[in-house]
Amino acid sequence: MYRIQTLNNISPQGLKHFPESYSVSSENALPDAVLVRSAPVDTDAISSMLCIARAGAGVNNITVEKATAKGVCVFNTPGANANAVAELVFIMLGIAARKIHKGLEFTQSLAAETDDKVIAEKMEKGKSKYSGFELMGKTLGVVGLGKIGVLVANAGLDRGMSVVGYDPFPTVANVHYLNSRVDITHKLEDAIRNADVISVHVPLSDKTRNLIDSKQLQKLKDGVILINYARKGVYDDTAVLDALASGKVNTYITDFPTHDLIVNDKVICTPHLGASTAESEENCALMAVKQVRNYLEYGVIANSVNFPGVEVFPQESTRTRLVVINRDVPGMIAKITQVVGAAGLNIQALTNESNGKIGYNIIDLECDLPAGLEQSLVRIENVVRVRVLKYPGK
Repeated sequence: MYRIQTLNNISPQGLKHFPESYSVSSENALPDAVLVRSAPVDTDAISSMLCIARAGAGVNNITVEKATAKGVCVFNTPGANANAVAELVFIMLGIAARKIHKGLEFTQSLAAETDDKVIAEKMEKGKSKYSGFELMGKTLGVVGLGKIGVLVANAGLDRGMSVVGYDPFPTVANVHYLNSRVDITHKLEDAIRNADVISVHVPLSDKTRNLIDSKQLQKLKDGVILINYARKGVYDDTAVLDALASGKVNTYITDFPTHDLIVNDKVICTPHLGASTAESEENCALMAVKQVRNYLEYGVIANSVNFPGVEVFPQESTRTRLVVINRDVPGMIAKITQVVGAAGLNIQALTNESNGKIGYNIIDLECDLPAGLEQSLVRIENVVRVRVLKYPGK
């Protein structure tokens, strides 16, 4: 039986895909795996942990470096919340473009009037302050062409916008779904220089922190609208506030409020709602549960942020699967297979993958593991963790 600890409210529709043999609870001590949304996770605090699954894309609430050092696999669920975020981008962009939020405030200010004729007269006199603009014909700059960025770029075209896309780390799998009419550029400046609206969709890392800073803001058209439904930190908020004050930026829409942003009349803040739909939460939970089960039961990895991907399942004749996690240094495969061979075992199948930091080895055997072999593998220098998975019914 595997023990799963949930650190947030995870969609029950996802959790029900764990078999009855699993123990799933927020109270589980010494769990084999942790499912989390936004709660902080320090791998030093849970010694038994084999993996962590983040029901969402960002993993800044997880001590990933510590996890890697301990041989703990960290998963995320990229794309599971893509539609929810992309829809909200255009909802909020429409609100900003048509000044809907200001218009609603104005309408509510008339609540004290009891005469509908007076209300109508005041509305006709005041509504000119809330005249906006249409999205059709405007230029949308999309920074980051992952699953969310692709949906945003394609939706911009559907609204009659010209779309320029840029991705610092493009993948063929995502770009494959991008409408061919999106103008792809290889420079950030080319994607944002002439944009009327800029929407950023990149993960937060050392390379993307303050990606849009004062230097980049100086290059923009006057009156641009900025949108941040990615992560706090990809925009330099201090520089954005300065640009709002100067008129360079017309409106800043963000899902990551701070005091200075909330009190600024030119900023529209939402309370981190990007992925907050029932559908998105269910999709994230389903993906996370599948990842955890495949890892615990088979050592299979998909969508890990710190381990290489390995999607090789055992054969029908496999009785034992050895998973050896090591630091990625030369000669490890030879050392590992030498220990297995010295025990007189025939290797049915061997898979090795690396991401430059971690080497991940799967060794399938058609027999049970001899006593002491697991300990011999653990003693190899630079081996981080060894797991033994047994399939007695095969």
